Amino acid sequence: MERMRFGAFVAPHHPLGESPMLLFRRDIALAEQLDKLGFDEYWVGEHHSSGWETIGSPELVLAAAAERTGTIRLGTGVISLPYHHPFNVASRLAQLDQMARGRVIFGSGPGALPSDAHTLAIDPMTQRDRQDEAMGVIIRLLRGEDRFTHESDWFTLRDAQLQILPYQEHMEMATASSLSPSGMTLAGKHGTGVISIASTSSEGLAALPTQWGFAESAAAEHGQTVSRRNWRVMMNWHIAETREQAREEALLGLQRWHNEYNVRVLGRPGAKHYDDPWALMDSMTASGAAVVGTPDDLVDAIRNLNEVTGGFGAAIGFAHDWANHDATRRSWEMVARYVIPEVNGQLRHLRKSAEFLTENQHELMQGASQAVMAKIRETPGAYDALKVTLAKGSARAKDHQQQEWRPGADVTIPDAVSTD
Repeated sequence: MERMRFGAFVAPHHPLGESPMLLFRRDIALAEQLDKLGFDEYWVGEHHSSGWETIGSPELVLAAAAERTGTIRLGTGVISLPYHHPFNVASRLAQLDQMARGRVIFGSGPGALPSDAHTLAIDPMTQRDRQDEAMGVIIRLLRGEDRFTHESDWFTLRDAQLQILPYQEHMEMATASSLSPSGMTLAGKHGTGVISIASTSSEGLAALPTQWGFAESAAAEHGQTVSRRNWRVMMNWHIAETREQAREEALLGLQRWHNEYNVRVLGRPGAKHYDDPWALMDSMTASGAAVVGTPDDLVDAIRNLNEVTGGFGAAIGFAHDWANHDATRRSWEMVARYVIPEVNGQLRHLRKSAEFLTENQHELMQGASQAVMAKIRETPGAYDALKVTLAKGSARAKDHQQQEWRPGADVTIPDAVSTD
């Protein structure tokens, strides 16, 4: 399959009880780590309530992240358009893209938390229509169209035109999609990409196979085009050296996130309290709502999801605090070391190279070994010294204990052939 992009989505979901200042620093540090590891995208959300979701301005966090990163693309994941005057959104995006040297992705949504809309006295029934209207205006502004006027029941523009355009000639855009088809339909209407944010639930996963059709239908209706390459699917994962270790590390954090955030704070429909953390873990992993295991487990899950959906362009890991800070950082590192290259076929020719030598080792090595041994035998004392060195190396190898997960770690390697 085509090369898949990888990224992280920072809503964020931080349990109550930590310093907000340190949480902001940690979220920015994650962007820096992912950039060094070669991840493609870093997404930051907008929320104004719930206690757990601490970022009210994704643009501020992304501006700080831009100064600490070099290549990773920075997505607003997402700006809740009904909360803002569209001109201000477009102006901030253009400035951010200049500051980030053309790495910004404009992600938008109608607003996720009912409590945010309530605070701003916005009727939930108007949110999706307002997102649609705002997107049309913002797209025109970012493209640098001639001055135009727009009258609405919730905002007005007169002779509007941005004085600074984005650094990119064409800023990439994405629309949030949940269980309903509205996000996909909106993406098709405006010709944008999609980020599926409900795919971390069993209900969201079940809806994915039919979702893309709504985007294609809307695009055809409005003379637009959409590409699966610009479809991002969010996934929950925590990776460790063994499945047992991963489950132990994420166990209590997962239970706290589910019981305290999803059930108690949000009151998410259908979410039930779990007294037994292992029962919750088994339920999440069995349904596919989370991958808690080894790199091989995540590779299998991504390939399966790619096949079930018909194909998507980016796997976006949902950033959470299920495990402690060190284990979480190690999980992201293991995804970069083992999962990304495996999914994208970057290891295929390395394996072919090793297989070729394995299959032809006798004829390839015979001549070289004979030449080396001939020179060793010609040198007085060299052959006896070599035998001592080989014996010491063999003893050290037997004492070695593997400390981390490795591809093919369960494969038995035969003893070296004697050169006597």
